[in-house]
Order: sequence, then structure tokens, then C-alpha cells
Amino acid sequence: MRWTAAFPMYNVSAQVAAGYEALFEALVDVLRAEGMVDAIEFEHAPLLPDFWQRPDLLLSQTCGYPYMTQLRGHVHLLATPAYVFDGCTGPDYASAIVVRDGGAIAILADARGRRAAVNDAHSNSGMNALRHAVAPLALNGRFFSGVTWSGSHRASLALVQNGEADLAAIDCVTLGYLRREQPSSLEGITILQYSAPSPGLPFVVGAAVPEGVRQCLRHALLAPAAGLAGVMPALSISHFAPCSTRDYERIGALEAEACARGYPHLA
Repeated sequence: MRWTAAFPMYNVSAQVAAGYEALFEALVDVLRAEGMVDAIEFEHAPLLPDFWQRPDLLLSQTCGYPYMTQLRGHVHLLATPAYVFDGCTGPDYASAIVVRDGGAIAILADARGRRAAVNDAHSNSGMNALRHAVAPLALNGRFFSGVTWSGSHRASLALVQNGEADLAAIDCVTLGYLRREQPSSLEGITILQYSAPSPGLPFVVGAAVPEGVRQCLRHALLAPAAGLAGVMPALSISHFAPCSTRDYERIGALEAEACARGYPHLA
């Protein structure tokens, strides 16, 4: 069978994208050494979220929120990378809630009646974590004057920088890569606080991937050989941790807590 794979979540620069492709090649080398796969196509710009539901999906990385809400019948969890960035603790990560330097927002409550920039309605870091953070401050189901759906964390940062939005929640791994690769994208930005932590973005395989291939990939991630271990530092990945659906239920708990406070939608 011809398979497809992609690592679309953190391609903030050509260098980072090349690092994830090198990681993919290291994993493919493991599979080929075992005679487990033949033809695999690596996609550089897959259409999300449809890509994660393709029957020929071999390997990818997804966000924990769509995994819990849309993808559990389409993918299986492999392992979660532990990133070495501010806001990360082992395989957990958090969102950096950011505002403009020198603005009038000193604490989260000061953002009442302001505009939020959010990358995507199905994002754990951009939407779910921010909804959870704001829920205790909301009145009658509202906190912001409005929400601008930006399409990406980088676009959300730009909206805050140029004054079209006042606040955004940015995945701390994205923020770490941008700080290293494109520091100008963070000029004029201040971190107000971090959100509650939750499990980071898992590596997954498609539902049609044979169990033997799945187990081989899981073992390769949890006990990396020299090829994989050699590319992990460039991506600021210290190790991979085992993960289960039960771990990712913590993401659903953030949503449930917001709903219990009468704040089911970011508004």
C-alpha cells in the first residue's frame, strides 16, 4: 500500500520544517530496516483536518483537541514529544497568553471588553486553553468584545502587534520556535500569563496502519536509536513519552470546566 505522512503543526520556518522531515526520514529508516513499508509520500502542505482522516495516513502530528473531538476513530496515538521550551514540562505544554508591550492590560481581567485573536476554533492552545483561562471572569457567557479568527498562531501575533487585536493565546512550542527562528515576529509582545497545562501535540498513525508497524514506530519514538536521537535536539525535543486517550481527557476537562462556568464558547 502507498502511504502518506506529514508533520504540519510547527512549520514556522524552512529550517524547522526540514527538521521534522529529517525526523520522518529517521522513522522511515527504522520501518524499512524491518521490511515493514515500501512507498511513502511526505506531504509538505496537507489540507487539515481532512488529512488526518485519510485512509492512507501513515504518520503525522495532530492537536489534542481535534484528537478528542473528531479523530479518535481515524488515528491511534503513538507518543507525545517533550519539548525544551518555556511553558513545557515533560510532555505537557501550555499557552502563552500574550498582549502588546506597554498596553493597558496588566492582568487577564483587564482584557474584559477587548478583542481576542484566535488561530482556529478547533485549537487546544489557541481556543480551548484561552476559553478555560477566561471562563472564571466571564459574565453572562461573554468576556471579549469580539473574536478574530486568524488562521494561525503567527497571524494572531501579528494582529496583536498591529493593534487589530488585544490578546491571543499562543502555543508555547510555536512561541519557542519563533523566538529562535524569527524573533522579529515577537517584537512588541509581552507574555501576560500561561494557561493551564495539558498534554502536548501527539504523534499519531492512521487507523489502517497494521499493528506491527504501529508498535515499531512507538518503540522507535520511546527508545530512539542514533538516527532519530541525532535529529531531536534541532527540534528542541528531549524525549518522547507514552500517551493514551485517558491522558488527553485532561483537554476535555478544560472544556468541561469552562462549560460548567457558563462559558461554552469563546466570546
